Amino acid sequence: FSMMESGILLAMSFDRYVAICDPLHYVAVLTNGAIASMGAAVTARSFITLFPLPFLIKRLPICKSNILSHSYCLHPDMMKLACADITINNIYGLLVLISTFGMDLFFIFFSYLLILHSIMAIASHEECLKALSTCVSHILTVLVFYVPMIGVSTVHRFGKHAPRYLHVLMSNVYLFVPPVLNPV
Repeated sequence: FSMMESGILLAMSFDRYVAICDPLHYVAVLTNGAIASMGAAVTARSFITLFPLPFLIKRLPICKSNILSHSYCLHPDMMKLACADITINNIYGLLVLISTFGMDLFFIFFSYLLILHSIMAIASHEECLKALSTCVSHILTVLVFYVPMIGVSTVHRFGKHAPRYLHVLMSNVYLFVPPVLNPV
């Protein structure tokens, strides 16, 4: 679901961009068909990129203990249990990460740069603050999603000697905090 969430956040940033930078064409650009197409593209991208992962894991012989460091099945965590060459899994996982989360984050950042450029061109200070306030909730949602994900990735990659409870805590924060805080 994190891949779907990332795509939805990207679609939301496009929505904010059109609403602030080109409000007169908002209805013409974001039609029901365009929104349905974005949803279908996000769903298809998630399915296509994640479909090979179970097959890549299934081909690996597991020869270590079957205790995971997270409270859910994480691809890098499963690769640690294997006693075979995991190069293909590493390369595919990195490509998926860069092509989905990396590109989504880049385009979200780029859309907010364009939004800030448009907002700073507004002459009135009050109108500038009003336009900025419409984006704050989306920026917080993006941070609520990406900060725990980066945190769990960092602890997983570089915290090999960190206590087990830190891995469990970070994975639970990543698993529960974004969905709980997203509606707020």
